[in-house]
Amino acid sequence: MQRKERVDVRYSVAEKQEILAEARRLGLAGAHFVGAVVMAHLNGDLALPAERTAVDDLIDEYAALREQVARIGTNANQIAHRLNSGGDAHPVDAAVLAETGRLVALVQDTVKAVDAAANVAATTRWTA
Repeated sequence: MQRKERVDVRYSVAEKQEILAEARRLGLAGAHFVGAVVMAHLNGDLALPAERTAVDDLIDEYAALREQVARIGTNANQIAHRLNSGGDAHPVDAAVLAETGRLVALVQDTVKAVDAAANVAATTRWTA
């Protein structure tokens, strides 16, 4: 569609260079690129970086959960490392190590599932 109306916008030199570089990469005129991005946003196809959505919150929750689950595996690895290097076992270590194999496998599966869910949420964020 040919656009005939004009809106003046000011950018920093660096911002203008980035806009024009991306427009060139896409094979578009700078004005067409900016117009298309603005219209996509107005049509709900593009959220501004400063806007938080429910999907952003979900991604943050997944990231926090992944970090917590990964720490469990780290703790089990620290116990195993201490014992493998000749350190003395703490009374609770035997019980923890009895579950280490199962725990590590569970942690790996959980981290993979959390990563996959976060990727789906992030993809949904940019295509919704």
